[in-house]
Amino acid sequence: MSTLNHIHPIFDQILQKTDKEQLLKQKAVVLWMVGLSGSGKSTLAKAIEQELHQKGFLTQLLDGDNLRSGINNNLGFSDADRQENIRRAAEVAKLFVNCGVLTICSFISPTEEIRTMAKNIIGAENFREIYINASFESCEERDVKGLYKKARAGEIKNFTGLDSPFEAPKNPHLELRTDQMSFEECKEKFVKYLLEEIKYV
Repeated sequence: MSTLNHIHPIFDQILQKTDKEQLLKQKAVVLWMVGLSGSGKSTLAKAIEQELHQKGFLTQLLDGDNLRSGINNNLGFSDADRQENIRRAAEVAKLFVNCGVLTICSFISPTEEIRTMAKNIIGAENFREIYINASFESCEERDVKGLYKKARAGEIKNFTGLDSPFEAPKNPHLELRTDQMSFEECKEKFVKYLLEEIKYV
């Protein structure tokens, strides 16, 4: 007998997202930041978290490396592990957004399939795809973590954009060209989008 026969969710019997939003006086969404390694996702995510905190919003930042050092520390970088990494991340983000928390996610999320899975888990109404766009060449030039050098030397396999595919988002809610705009310009555009386009209760 399937173990699912013994599971009886009570989602419809517990406090809902709107109850938490009213308590916190904010609208909760998931800001799903996607882009190549070194494109500026984590740097922007940290700055946005600080900015929103100063403006009185309750936030939670979920960063790819942070999750891989904890809840996802048993996963590698195979296609199956990448998918499971994002599945778990999306489930965690869903928990936070359902608590009324403005949730900032920073994950490479390399394929359309993976991002669609995350959106379906979180719910399209709560999902905002933010494309942190920088060319592979500019990210390799920055190489802030030294990963591109290791990948070129063959020390890292399945490196996104090199020997593992990266599919650019087709219709993101917001696109920031971090290889063409300054950090301050990107941050200002991001904050403006949040405060003007996302209607807080």
